[in-house]
Amino acid sequence: MKVLPCGHLAPAAGARVCAHLTTDNGPGCFRVLTGAATHFDLLCGPCADLPAPELLDACVGCFDRAEELAHLGWRGSPEVLLRDRELDGTWATRPCPVRPLNDRCLVPVPGGWLALTEAGFVRIDHEDQWLLGPVVLPEERDVERNDGPERPRGPVLHASRDGRFAAIVSDYGQYGTVVDLAEWVTVLDLDRDWDDNEWTRFPFAFLDGDRFVAATGSNRLDVFEAATGRLLTERPTTREDNPEHYLDYYFGALLPSPSGRSLLTDGWAWHPVGIPLIIDCAAWLAGDRHAPEHGRHLADRGNTWDTPIAWLDEDTVALQGIGDDEPLLDGVELRDAATGRRTGMFAGPAGRMWAHSGLLYVAAEAGFEVWDPAEGARVGFAPGFHPIAHHDGAFAELRNDQLRIWTTPR
Repeated sequence: MKVLPCGHLAPAAGARVCAHLTTDNGPGCFRVLTGAATHFDLLCGPCADLPAPELLDACVGCFDRAEELAHLGWRGSPEVLLRDRELDGTWATRPCPVRPLNDRCLVPVPGGWLALTEAGFVRIDHEDQWLLGPVVLPEERDVERNDGPERPRGPVLHASRDGRFAAIVSDYGQYGTVVDLAEWVTVLDLDRDWDDNEWTRFPFAFLDGDRFVAATGSNRLDVFEAATGRLLTERPTTREDNPEHYLDYYFGALLPSPSGRSLLTDGWAWHPVGIPLIIDCAAWLAGDRHAPEHGRHLADRGNTWDTPIAWLDEDTVALQGIGDDEPLLDGVELRDAATGRRTGMFAGPAGRMWAHSGLLYVAAEAGFEVWDPAEGARVGFAPGFHPIAHHDGAFAELRNDQLRIWTTPR
């Protein structure tokens, strides 16, 4: 090990900083992209404006400390790696005159799909479709909404893994309903009260073992028994009753990890700051009553939340949008679920996202994209294909009275 140009005998970061960022109390700085993938240098404001600034190879300590101050944004453009290969797999298309209420109203169930339409629940398999019955959607109240990005309130469909239970919740709204499709009864009406709901999707997810988790307040999640609607996680959480476990946080979309041991939520905290949290779901269900109130911070995302997220595997989360302040770069950050440490990033992906077998699949504006995080590159593209649901490598598009499915190679 040798003394680096930054003046420290330490491991090299493999990146550069300007000389003003080698002190403990350096100024804020820009991330200045080099044009090679997503590699960047760190430069203070005056140096970033110079045509040929002096840069020093930095040690890990200098670079990490300076990056914590990189709140001035990005300069330059990343390199988007396009290495498209032939998109293997199989295609299947058949007539299917079913029209979901929106692109969040088609979900997988055993043997096919379940859709929420104007007529009600519709079951779809590989050769037919039939109406299960009508459903009354929760009616939202007219409330005053804060200024901010327009997020259209609308119904979202969820289904349990065995297909017996379905839930309809209102994204950016207050209410939801859980239905037993086998008995054709309402199990539970959901209400998360009104507290800045227009900023987040309705937190809901089915868990294994006929249970589901749902928001019962802006800063509270609970688990219920699906067959009866019985509450399984009674506990005090208000500031007055339990200040030690009070959580000043607004829960967003919920996404269980592949094994179900962890639960990812994409929410925010004042003032606001987007903070995805990892909840130890296994510990919660095993008796750790306040596990949701003590989730692990995955990242601080500045003014950004409610973005596409996916579990790449049990230990790695993919977050769309690179950086920690607006504007974020189009692309993906990979984060270690246990520590929140960024383990990789690559430019390009922008759109609804799923993960399967180590790859990321994105419904982009121009079509369907396959991204390999190991390469940091797009490796497949199907123009004009816009799936709205996924199950175990099968991606379904339902529009223009046709059901079109692409299935990954086995």
